[in-house]
Amino acid sequence: MSGPAPALLGVRHHGPGSARSVRAALEQCRPAAVLIEGPPEADALVHLASDEGMRPPVALLAHAAADPGRAAFWPFAEFSPEWAAIRWALAHDVPVRFIDLPAAHTLALDEERDEKGNEDGESGTPGDEDGEAGEGGEAGRAPRLDPLAALAGAAGYDDPEVWWEDAVEHRRGAGRVAPDGDALAPFAAIAEAMAELRASFGDAADDGPRAGRDAVREAHMRLRLRDARREFGDGIAVVCGAWHVPALAEKRTVAADRQALKGLPKVKTEIGWVPWTHRRLARRSGYGAGITSPGWYGHLFRAPDRPVERWMTDVARLLRDEDHPVSSAHVIEAVRLADTLAAMRGRPLAGLGETTDAVRAVMCDGSDVPLALVQDRLVIGDVLGEVPESAPAPPLQRDLARLQRSLRLKPEAAFRDLEFDLRKDTDAARSRLLHRLRLLGVGWGEQQRSRAGLGTFRETWRLCWEPELSVRLAEAGVWGTTVEGAATAKAESLARGATALAEVTALAEQCLLAGLPDALPVVMRALADRAALDSDVGHLAQALPALVRSVRYGDVRRTDTAALGEVAEGLAERVFVGLPAACSGLDADAASEMRGHVDAVHRAVALLAEADAGADAGTAGAAESDTEKADKNNAEKTGETGPPREDPLRDRWAAVLATLAERDGLPGGIRGRAARLLLDDGRLTHERAARLMGLVLSVGTAPAEAAAWIEGFVGSGGSGGMLLVHDERLLALVDAWLTGVAPDAFTDVLPLLRRTFSAFEPGARRTLGERIRRGGTGDAGAAGPGEKAVRGFGAALDEERAAAVLPTMRLLLGMAHTGG
Repeated sequence: MSGPAPALLGVRHHGPGSARSVRAALEQCRPAAVLIEGPPEADALVHLASDEGMRPPVALLAHAAADPGRAAFWPFAEFSPEWAAIRWALAHDVPVRFIDLPAAHTLALDEERDEKGNEDGESGTPGDEDGEAGEGGEAGRAPRLDPLAALAGAAGYDDPEVWWEDAVEHRRGAGRVAPDGDALAPFAAIAEAMAELRASFGDAADDGPRAGRDAVREAHMRLRLRDARREFGDGIAVVCGAWHVPALAEKRTVAADRQALKGLPKVKTEIGWVPWTHRRLARRSGYGAGITSPGWYGHLFRAPDRPVERWMTDVARLLRDEDHPVSSAHVIEAVRLADTLAAMRGRPLAGLGETTDAVRAVMCDGSDVPLALVQDRLVIGDVLGEVPESAPAPPLQRDLARLQRSLRLKPEAAFRDLEFDLRKDTDAARSRLLHRLRLLGVGWGEQQRSRAGLGTFRETWRLCWEPELSVRLAEAGVWGTTVEGAATAKAESLARGATALAEVTALAEQCLLAGLPDALPVVMRALADRAALDSDVGHLAQALPALVRSVRYGDVRRTDTAALGEVAEGLAERVFVGLPAACSGLDADAASEMRGHVDAVHRAVALLAEADAGADAGTAGAAESDTEKADKNNAEKTGETGPPREDPLRDRWAAVLATLAERDGLPGGIRGRAARLLLDDGRLTHERAARLMGLVLSVGTAPAEAAAWIEGFVGSGGSGGMLLVHDERLLALVDAWLTGVAPDAFTDVLPLLRRTFSAFEPGARRTLGERIRRGGTGDAGAAGPGEKAVRGFGAALDEERAAAVLPTMRLLLGMAHTGG
């Protein structure tokens, strides 16, 4: 460029019109160097912007070496003016320098501010709300004068966003040389406007701690600008936030600027490139220096000619892909309506508001449901940037990238659901990786509820990569250089520091899921120590299910869980011994909680018994002779069976349940639940269950206690309704007790009964009502004279109708050609 002063190009962050204008200005002035507002530590990394593997949006991530959680981002999109300047400079072999306050000072100042109680309300990352280059989250910063709002008000606009789009982003021919041949003219006008604003509203704009930070940053930028002029001469260009342009043009002495920087705190930092997303550029995500519609701005940057027509075509393609009936006629009418709305509103070009209104009216038939899809997929977008492999990265991040490639798990910004079959090696490795990352605090995936009936061999995950995970990954680097090593080290540390037994059992489960055999010995020692010291039966009962699940995981994940099984059995024995005494003297809330522990222990004992049976069967099968196998096969063919296999663990648990069911003085809910569990396991006859219910529902028992017993007995996820449907003796007992409750006591027990019976299936409630209506006694389904039988129940089996089902059943069971 010719002239005595550098070209100061004041921009607003993430603007396609600004980016095109910056590129045109650089083409005109051809500077010897380009200075950009950003952390100077990134000077050594700026050349990677021209790498073929670098695809924006990306961000510079700087974090403190001693505390990776203290970090700051400087994001760049393809339509960011700073990114356009970097790419132009690299393409023309022009040096690029960052001139903002170093990240070493920025992070130290943030830490100092947080230690003082965050009095100024600033967030943990640097930035400017006036849209400056490369700055991080602004959601919590103290408000100050918005220069765009002041300029928009002077132009007669209520909305500064609309004014900026009309004045800069939507200008016809934005980014091209002006008629007078001067591409720098718009920047001169912006500089003049900002100078006037700073002169007129300086006190309001620079009030509070934020002003001090800006003054320090501007002093550093002036010093770097002086250094660049000594090195390259006056022919340089500076791309910075428009608010800072007057400060950079201001005449200040070197001594004054150095004095402003004197005594600044400093920390050792590390910096690198990380992928960014359009969603994180959106203001609604909390990144205050971002924009509301990154997808729309990206479209404006890629399609400077006929942007409305191209946008409507993209919207129509998206809606058609989602099976919405949209034709080319819809596109034509939507474009016409958008242009008409822009003319009526006095706008030079249809903006996002006009196109959104047109899409809603023409393509969505006035509905906001398909419009929400357009907002999410196009206006915001799911774009995730990419960083080349040659970019510097911590060892842990490189190991994760290697695993992602080998397991074909590509990070994506959109939510993606995956189902793993853990019997397959690749899926099992994917599951281990996601569990290890969760243990490290890197929540790339959330485990979802798997499809019913698929057991422990299936896992369903929902994956979504967020830029913040790069910070979490940097924090996890203190544990090791590989994902497996870091997860193992953290698990061992958590095991040594855990104080609650449930924490250690949950950690053991995580280690099994994550496949960390080296961490298990440490976790097992901690588990044994906590179990020996903990005498609270509630804590033991709470810890047992997770431990038993860990034992079961060993089957599908091919992990040796013998030691876990021994600890689980010992824990179960301690629960068996202490549970009856622990259930005494409980209030209603504590009794409800203990009843949940009884359910959990019951399920855990069943799983543990199955695991033991499977291990015994495997051992016996391995030692079985050919003669024994032949005898066993013959016995199965003839239907002859030996005595049932003893199950001492279940037998001991059944004895505990019997004690709970029959001991007077225990809460009714616990006694009823114990009786129901015994009945379901076939260890309590219906006659005995009816006798227990009759005793509880006798006149001498308080109605509230009887109602609690009923809730514990039939309140098992709705299955209690079918129990009463098929056992009219129990139904008759409940009906007789309920009709005999005194009116003054009925009001107290009604809420508990409503909660119990409302959990029944609708069909069960309907059948029970019909049976009660006709008396609640008699044969199943038998109806009195003139009464309709209960639906689904007959007086006897209709053999002719039952026989009609047999061919279909044989076909479903694969017995159609066997004659079975």
